[in-house]
This record gives sequence, structure tokens and C-alpha cells, in this order.
Amino acid sequence: MFMGEYSHTIDSKGRMIVPAKFREQLGNSFVVTKGLDGCLFIYSVEEWKNIEEKFRQVPLTTKGARKFTRFFFASAAMCEVDKQGRILVPNSLREYAQLTKDVVSVGVLTRVEVWDKDRWQEDNDYEDMDEVAEQMAELGLSI
Repeated sequence: MFMGEYSHTIDSKGRMIVPAKFREQLGNSFVVTKGLDGCLFIYSVEEWKNIEEKFRQVPLTTKGARKFTRFFFASAAMCEVDKQGRILVPNSLREYAQLTKDVVSVGVLTRVEVWDKDRWQEDNDYEDMDEVAEQMAELGLSI
């Protein structure tokens, strides 16, 4: 399980440090793809295989399913960690997530999310958590 929040930078060449705690679970190579809410999702190879299996069950006759599958898989890239603990984030993914310099990596159960720091702060203010908690309870999740 991934958890925690780490701030760091991405250099002009697109190299970004992957926090050591995440590298321990991800291994030396893993998948980076477009995520929801304008961030990137990082999955271990094992978890990516689980996701692939789920998508294999989605009927191709559903237009939305085809569109989401393309969104998710066409942008996916296998990244390898260098000796300094960095990965090279493909330009198309950096542009999608608007990654410029300051980034935040957050652990979210089965994945790591990578956010532009400003976007992270804007989109994750948590002022509406009572309302969100009620929605989660309706889905059967309570703490």
C-alpha cells in the first residue's frame, strides 16, 4: 500500500526523483500514465497487470469504455529508475499534468499520484470533507 506525501522538483529535462519509500514498493521499473483530475498515476508492474485484466473485460461496444481505455493506455509509459533514484517523465505526460518545477508525489493505496504543486494545493484543500465523507458512506465506506 502506498501512502504519504512528498514534495520535490522535476528538472528541465523531465527527470524527477521518486521517493525512496515508493521505490521500495515499485521496484526499478513501473508504469506511469495519465491520471484523473490532471495528475499522473504510477503503478507497479504487478498492479498494472491487474488493471490490464480488468480492462480486458470491458466491452468494446461501449463508446465511453473505448475512450477511457485509449486515454489510460495510449499515454502509458514504462519508466526505469536511474542511479540517482530518478525517472524521466515523458514530455506528453509532463504537459498533461502541467508539471513545471515543483511537484508532489502522494501515495494512494495501490498507486502513486504525481501532481504539480500548485494544482495539488488548489484541488486538494479538503474544506468539503464532511460532504465527501457522507458520499463515501453512501458507497459503503465508513471509518
